[in-house]
Amino acid sequence: MAYKHDYDKTLTRLVSILSKLYNGDSLSVKELADEFNVSTRTIQRDFNERLVAFPIYQDNRLWKMQDGFKIEKSTSIEEQVILDIMEKLVDGVGNQFSTKAKNLLSKIKNHDYNPIYAKINMEDIEDKLEIIHHLEIAIKSKFEITCNYISNNSDISNLTLKPLKIVNFEGYWYLLAIDEKNTESIKKYYLKNISNLKTLSTTFLIDDRIDRILEKVSSIWFDNTKEPFEVKIQISKDITKYIKRKPISPSQIFESINEDGSSIISIKITHEMEIIPIIKYWLPNLKILEPKWIDDMICEDLKSYLNI
Repeated sequence: MAYKHDYDKTLTRLVSILSKLYNGDSLSVKELADEFNVSTRTIQRDFNERLVAFPIYQDNRLWKMQDGFKIEKSTSIEEQVILDIMEKLVDGVGNQFSTKAKNLLSKIKNHDYNPIYAKINMEDIEDKLEIIHHLEIAIKSKFEITCNYISNNSDISNLTLKPLKIVNFEGYWYLLAIDEKNTESIKKYYLKNISNLKTLSTTFLIDDRIDRILEKVSSIWFDNTKEPFEVKIQISKDITKYIKRKPISPSQIFESINEDGSSIISIKITHEMEIIPIIKYWLPNLKILEPKWIDDMICEDLKSYLNI
């Protein structure tokens, strides 16, 4: 087994190779071996094993990025609008991240002035960009990782994880992963509490269940080990139109619209905290009809608040 600094060198090399490919370079195995002072066999292994999940291919002994993934100037009107929106969406992620993202977008945009404004509250993660970079490679190549993690004011050292996805819910960034103790449960790790990340040589196999799960959830509180249950919610006429415009859950179904303009919807969740914060946000315009125990929890919280 190689030492830690060997993996650090490997990750640095892989990041550099990917950067060259995304910039449209055609790469020679021999030239890369000379540049990084490694054998041609090591570089060939990078392409055939470590970077196999990326859209790259070999053409006349040169490695290239597939068309559609290289950074090129955009020409269509639709692409220009999409890029303008993307440029504004990165504003809230952090100054350094935003600057780098805009520099990157400028390589594929054909104009500088942006007539679009959007504001999304996302936490600043510019101090975690290197960790995210390494996580991306580990996730795509299915490498296990070790890291330190702060959980409820206690430090966990040398936590071994199978990383599945980097996700953002309500502006906060998390790593979804499986740990050694419970291979069925998908755990959530607050990204800013992760440190001292190392990529291991061991790989893991996993199906595509994580994508299927994420398609159905709207909150980090989801629990993949539990069967979803139905929640019925009454919505006042004043905000029915807003819930139609922006559903509170991917599973949302309008069951009825009453004569007074109010409505009843049903959603499916696996944990009560997937819906309780939403109900509180829209009070008094949303009310849980079923199950009653969730409505009781909200009422108890409101009583405690009023007593304070």
